[in-house]
Amino acid sequence: MQTPPPPEACGPGRRSEPVGNQREVTMRGILLWLLGIPIPIIILLYLFHVI
Repeated sequence: MQTPPPPEACGPGRRSEPVGNQREVTMRGILLWLLGIPIPIIILLYLFHVI
């Protein structure tokens, strides 16, 4: 009897779908900056794959 494969992790640290193109990602950072979020915070969000 074969065991089914384990379910993929899907939580705050994983994306359920791939990130769009690079332009979309860049525009998110610019939008956050325009909304008043400091650049170091945006960089941390990128590093932890939040945006």
